[in-house]
Amino acid sequence: MKELAKEIYEVSHVTGEFLLRSGKVSNEYFDKYLFEAKPELLSKIASELEKLIPQGTEVLAGLELGGVPVATALSLKSGIPAAFVRKKAKAYGTCKLAEGMDVKGKRICIVEDVVTTGGQVILSAKDLREAGTIVTDVVIVIERDIEGRKRLEAEGLTLHSLFKMEELVEAAQDASDLNLIKGKA
Repeated sequence: MKELAKEIYEVSHVTGEFLLRSGKVSNEYFDKYLFEAKPELLSKIASELEKLIPQGTEVLAGLELGGVPVATALSLKSGIPAAFVRKKAKAYGTCKLAEGMDVKGKRICIVEDVVTTGGQVILSAKDLREAGTIVTDVVIVIERDIEGRKRLEAEGLTLHSLFKMEELVEAAQDASDLNLIKGKA
């Protein structure tokens, strides 16, 4: 698992000048879409995430946008059908909130790539519950902040994370330290 954590970090950690959502400027950025775009890495992630899917899950509900590739890969590994959840139901065509597998009356597990505050997961869980689903669990690749977990728990959601951000950083640092010891840096 430590090797997978290191690989995710190395692929997704980029440097430069980045304007963050908070309005602050940073010289580091974690681009989660980079690990989602690599088929071999996404397959490894899905293999590990599959172990976290709660028993009785009938549909994997990937949240727009980052949760969709993760849910697709996880569906391929687990054989559990997937649905793709919009941030807002479209106002035309089928007007659905969730595309793909019908979710009404089903026990679903929300799938997301990264949770920081949990805000979008909470909104989507509320929308899915109003649409007639049973939603109690969320499976994610990276947990960025404990506050997100606490907010999800307050909404009756259990968070299952593959990694905490600190574990990714630690794995990358351990690999860097090992290279220094071996004289490879």
